[in-house]
Amino acid sequence: MFKHILLAFDSSDHARKAAELAGNVARQQQPPALVRVVYAADPIPTDLGEPYFSEVTARRSLAWQDILDEAAKLVGPGLDVHTELLFGSAAEEIIQVAGIRQCDLIVMGTRGLGALRGLLLGSHTQKVMSHAHCPVLAVR
Repeated sequence: MFKHILLAFDSSDHARKAAELAGNVARQQQPPALVRVVYAADPIPTDLGEPYFSEVTARRSLAWQDILDEAAKLVGPGLDVHTELLFGSAAEEIIQVAGIRQCDLIVMGTRGLGALRGLLLGSHTQKVMSHAHCPVLAVR
């Protein structure tokens, strides 16, 4: 049923549960679904100047790769897992990548690490659920 699952990951507890669930769903498909892990990072301000811009970029790049690696590990073995780092509004980037990559399912936590939180769902989750072209599985 699902061939290409997009996992939105931010290292929150809900995202960790979503990663494990995405892996389980992917393994249940015949053949197993591809899992695309995405992390939406805040862009680095370009007005920092050198050498600060390069230092911040290098430091954040390592942290971002650690987040993507954590997600891939939580998804579990035996799957084709691709990772992508996105820059910008998390909800907008998730929706765009899901469309471009022709994902069949988006899996994400109901609440992330962001400062803004919805009353029942995280604000990014609400936006993705409202605008995505495919089903969204929100995990608590």
